[in-house]
Amino acid sequence: MTQSIPADIAALPFETALAELETIVGRLEKGDVPLEDSIALYARGDALRVQCEVHLKKAETRIEKITLDAQGKPIGTSPLDGE
Repeated sequence: MTQSIPADIAALPFETALAELETIVGRLEKGDVPLEDSIALYARGDALRVQCEVHLKKAETRIEKITLDAQGKPIGTSPLDGE
């Protein structure tokens, strides 16, 4: 499943995307949003979720590069490679 992330969402840092996602979830949980607006909010929330997952995966990859050697054994730390 590959989902295209709108450019405005793709540009958001993790913290901003997560905060907006939490706001959307809160609005939807209240149940007082009209159906069409709910559908649009749900779609945006799903794109925000995907963007957060992208950020987390990148962070996980960077951390693994710092702490593991080619065999997957801990070797300490090394400089990040600017990905």
